[in-house]
Amino acid sequence: MTVHSVDLRTTGQFPTLLLDYLDQKPSLKDFYGTFPTVENAADIIKQRADFGFEKRQTLVKVLEEQYAGQPYLPDFSVLLDEKTFTVTTGHQLNIFTGPLYIIYKIVTIIKLARELKETYPEYNFVPVYWMASEDHDFAEIASFHLYGQTHKWEGEHKGAVGRLNPKELHSILKLLPDRPLLFAKAYLESETLSDAVRCYMHELFGKEGLICLDADNTDLKRHFLPVIKEELTTSTSAEIVTNTTAKLSSLGYHTPLNAREINLFYLVDNLRERIVKEDNLYRVLNTDLVFTEEEIIGLADEYPEYFSPNVVLRPLYEEIILPNLAYIGGPSEVPYWMQLKGIFDHYKVTFPMLIPRNFAMYITEQQRKKVEKLEISYEDLFLDEVTLRKKFVETHSTNVLDLDEEKESFYALFETILNKATAIDKSMIGAVKAEETRIRHSFEHLEKRLKKAEERNHESEIDQLLALKYKLFPGKSSQERYDNFLNFYLNDPTFISKLLVAFKPLDFRYNVLIEE
Repeated sequence: MTVHSVDLRTTGQFPTLLLDYLDQKPSLKDFYGTFPTVENAADIIKQRADFGFEKRQTLVKVLEEQYAGQPYLPDFSVLLDEKTFTVTTGHQLNIFTGPLYIIYKIVTIIKLARELKETYPEYNFVPVYWMASEDHDFAEIASFHLYGQTHKWEGEHKGAVGRLNPKELHSILKLLPDRPLLFAKAYLESETLSDAVRCYMHELFGKEGLICLDADNTDLKRHFLPVIKEELTTSTSAEIVTNTTAKLSSLGYHTPLNAREINLFYLVDNLRERIVKEDNLYRVLNTDLVFTEEEIIGLADEYPEYFSPNVVLRPLYEEIILPNLAYIGGPSEVPYWMQLKGIFDHYKVTFPMLIPRNFAMYITEQQRKKVEKLEISYEDLFLDEVTLRKKFVETHSTNVLDLDEEKESFYALFETILNKATAIDKSMIGAVKAEETRIRHSFEHLEKRLKKAEERNHESEIDQLLALKYKLFPGKSSQERYDNFLNFYLNDPTFISKLLVAFKPLDFRYNVLIEE
């Protein structure tokens, strides 16, 4: 497999805030900490040197409990070493891994950990998958696309998705080709969706050093308790995010995140609902639960696991309980982390290096041959359909499709006519100009007809080109955001190994992975 790199701006798929961040635009310096390079990692290692041993003990204890029963367990004790740090990515618990890019996230952190180890051999770097087990948006995790067919986990499910029963997925397993044992074991032998995801991720990436963490845990939440209490009694985080968002907006950037007065959910059993404050009382939406300030603070002291951070506080929670150096996120995650820098400053928590995950499009051997036959570039595939058609025709036509020479002659002729007319009667200028405009439009119309006629001459090639485009951008979405990794893994069990060779975590370009 070869790799063709494409500039992210060329693809037209990424927000300006992300692109300007990667270009290190000076006006954005206040919205992040350490820019991600191998050399700069030394600075953030120093900043994280004060990560407490008690937190390391808690982390190891929780991981040992969560991994109980798994084969070839990782050596969690390395996390007790003050010279061990993590690099992290997070995502929801999409069924059957969800879109392909989730696999790309995991591969990116594994490669980053390796690269850091090569540069700083005296330290250890552990890739961590933060499982978004507390998220309650079931619809976002409940489907995936395989071989052009959509599979969906039916039914109504409430509360934290990590607590759901994965055995319900048996009906989907029966429909899949070859009934992949990887997922059959995970879903049918696990009690919760979190356990199932850990099971198959460990099978896929455990030997590469990946550790999966479910932070829906009492002991971990206890380290987060000071933030929980302050969030309940002040509006600090909302004020900070609102101010940061206003600053980014004044620079012309659209931001994806809005903070609430209280950025916590109440999490018990199959319930995860927002906590709001009304008339000096704390209410849990869509329930009859009401607390005074004294009662809810007492509840937090006794049961910190009842309080689940939303997207505003989840990154802070992550960095409080992990000795983390870098967060690897998608094209919308990196921008929203930049909205949160002030919260980290307020709590005096080190802001990690923000790194966009590796982006990729996989080209099969058959598709590669089609690209070569059509004589197009891989950059062309990112063009919209209209532009792609136009460029293909203009590139491959042997005919002249414009009337530029003819128009130049016409414009010169009309200049002569205008001079003659105005010499006779200056009021003629309007009539002459109107006639010139009409004929200009006629030229434009004729040019469009010429190009349309030439398109018909290339109709077969254009149909092939668009078929390739639709295959690589199914449903007008990128391949990595639509297809499931089983589309490739079932036919090629070395697919992940190829990604581990191809990806470069700090090379911020779009990877076109070309099968030989």
